[in-house]
Amino acid sequence: MRMLVVDAFTDRPFAGNPAGVCLLDAPADPAWMQRVAAEMRHSETAFVRPLEGDPEAGHELRWFTPSVEIALCGHATLASGHALYSAGLVPAGRPIRFRTLRSGVLTVRQGEGGGLEMDFPADPPEAAPAPAGLAGALGTEIVWSGRNGQPDLVAEVADEDTVRKLDPDLDALGRFGARVVIVTARADPGSPYDFVSRAFGGAVGVGEDPVTGSAHCALAPFWSARLGRDTLTGYQASERGGLVGTRLDGGRVVLSGTAVTVLDGEWTAPAAGHPV
Repeated sequence: MRMLVVDAFTDRPFAGNPAGVCLLDAPADPAWMQRVAAEMRHSETAFVRPLEGDPEAGHELRWFTPSVEIALCGHATLASGHALYSAGLVPAGRPIRFRTLRSGVLTVRQGEGGGLEMDFPADPPEAAPAPAGLAGALGTEIVWSGRNGQPDLVAEVADEDTVRKLDPDLDALGRFGARVVIVTARADPGSPYDFVSRAFGGAVGVGEDPVTGSAHCALAPFWSARLGRDTLTGYQASERGGLVGTRLDGGRVVLSGTAVTVLDGEWTAPAAGHPV
């Protein structure tokens, strides 16, 4: 089976968020997929296979962290679309529609300037009191807090510098009943982006995620309401860093970005039903 490593939400290698993309030609046992994801050790590994007879989608897509299967992953979806286009498995210009288990049909299409666009469900956070101990775990005061349906926990802090300098207790952040703890602030004046964020996923086996597309399903409606614009750019200020374009479209969010392949090879351990 063909296995790629794709750096997503970046235009250069060794930046953005790396994702494994396994191109399957037949269904595979989820337990085997979980073992592959654990072996790859990326925040997420995507498994893509072609579908026949589905009037809404041409491919199935599933995402696994090193420890669990998850319901939605933006950067590994971007990486999967990039892999299918770059491998010539989907003709240029044709949208890719992925059937997912828990997030419906997701569409990836080629946008302007060589990037990709993804159509995801918006998941705005609703205001909720910050859990006891969250400010201590983050090491900073919280300006606003809320939760969305993932469930993710969103914490707004004072400014961009605060986001960039966070040195949180990662183990503690995994104990707040959230898939991901998202910390965000408005960008500094004059920045080429509108807001900044970082995302911590201890509950799903990911300490800090380099660039989290699915988090922008919450961040896009949150910041669009604050800034009064439907089209924004977010910068995820992890060590690797990455830019995510966002555009609200009714109850959907169009996320955009670029990706580069850094590894293209063969996975030799057989899939389920065969000894591994």
